[in-house]
Amino acid sequence: MKKIHLMVIALFSILLIGSASYGLLYMYVNQPTLPEGVRVGEWSVEDVKRKEVLLGLDERLKQMEAWPITLEVDGSTPKAMTFTAAQTGASYSADDFRTAVQQLDEGNLWERAYARYHFIKEWPLKLTYNSKTLKEQLTPAWEKETFGTPANAVRRITASDKVQYIPEKGVRRIAWDELASLMQAKLHRDFAPLDHDAKPNPLLIQLPLYTLQPEVTLDSLRQEGIDRKIIQFSTSLGNSSAGRIHNVSAAAQAVNGMILPPNGTFDYEKVIKKAEEDYGFREAPVIVNGQLTPGIGGGICQVSSTVYNAALLTGLDIVERRNHSLPVKYLPKGLDATFASGSINFRFKNNTGKSLLIHAKVEGGSLTVKFFGTFPENVSYALESRTIETLSAPVKYVSSNVLPEGAQQVLQNGQPGYIVETMRTKKVDGKIVESKTITRDTYKAQNRLIARSGHTNLPDPREPSVVEDGISDTKEP
Repeated sequence: MKKIHLMVIALFSILLIGSASYGLLYMYVNQPTLPEGVRVGEWSVEDVKRKEVLLGLDERLKQMEAWPITLEVDGSTPKAMTFTAAQTGASYSADDFRTAVQQLDEGNLWERAYARYHFIKEWPLKLTYNSKTLKEQLTPAWEKETFGTPANAVRRITASDKVQYIPEKGVRRIAWDELASLMQAKLHRDFAPLDHDAKPNPLLIQLPLYTLQPEVTLDSLRQEGIDRKIIQFSTSLGNSSAGRIHNVSAAAQAVNGMILPPNGTFDYEKVIKKAEEDYGFREAPVIVNGQLTPGIGGGICQVSSTVYNAALLTGLDIVERRNHSLPVKYLPKGLDATFASGSINFRFKNNTGKSLLIHAKVEGGSLTVKFFGTFPENVSYALESRTIETLSAPVKYVSSNVLPEGAQQVLQNGQPGYIVETMRTKKVDGKIVESKTITRDTYKAQNRLIARSGHTNLPDPREPSVVEDGISDTKEP
């Protein structure tokens, strides 16, 4: 009986202690305030009700994001712009703390007790910065309006053929990476300023800038090596028709301003395509199978021939060139360069080691071509062409039914042909160091055509039609 009594007392004691412990545990986990010593972002929240803490947290986060940030811009007219921290791309959060507070009300009694007992005392404030937000306000258009647009360096050839350079103009632009670093260094990291300042004092940040250079700078232009005029060569337009003058001008304009890089190749076929597209060609005599005939584009070879002479006098490498089938009036024999679309081209290579600028212009009854670049001032070239053989004009006979027996009539006077050699002489410091024959050209003789009664030669084999010094003839097919 005594043992039963003791067991009842023990059981009752256990139940009493358990009930008391449960009650104490229940009271512990259901405390409305946070544990002692808890701070979030240096803001003490001990003994503050949990709901009030979360409401206060939201308010303080809003105040942090509303903190004024003043960006100062140096310049001839300094200016300042004020934004909120949020407008610059800053955002604040304390999500880990918020989650921990919410966990105090989640789970069973033991889980809640565990969460409260192990509740962390110090909680940092998380700052996130994204410059994209500020870029939406300080746009490239704003930068152009505020700081201007960069201007390329310019090379100019004066009326006296001097080469002048105008430096580039750089402009300022925002250094966004540096600004992002400054913002993150300057922005508040905790709530302490909210407790110290009755009115927020703007954070002052000097807007970091860098100089944006244009694509073409003075250094890049000078490195091309276009330092001076190397050579000038002119040919006369004589009594050319208006159509021919237009064609020469069109081809000259297509050449004018061309820059050949080192080892670049001048291609006259490309020049003619550009001239035809940009300016078009007009009617003027062309050469077809050794005969002058009406056509389109007559005169374009005066440009190729003038450029050819400038290239020879600069010592450039001639890649492709042929003389006309007929001598031309504006140059000595052996110094011309013909062109025929798809069959005859004129090309030379820039072997000066630097860029070569070509100017071409029709003015005062002449076509003038100038080369600008880098070339030794003590080096010069001279050209000499000489006829080494004159070819007699062949005589061709055709029959005539109207001439009396034994009579004949000259229908076409023939023209002699020529074999011409051209020599180029190189001088250094006025002394000849090299002389060599660079071309040997043949200008075919033109037939002397005679009609006579009852007699004729067999017809010559028909030659393929080649249009020189133009782009087409105007004969009916």
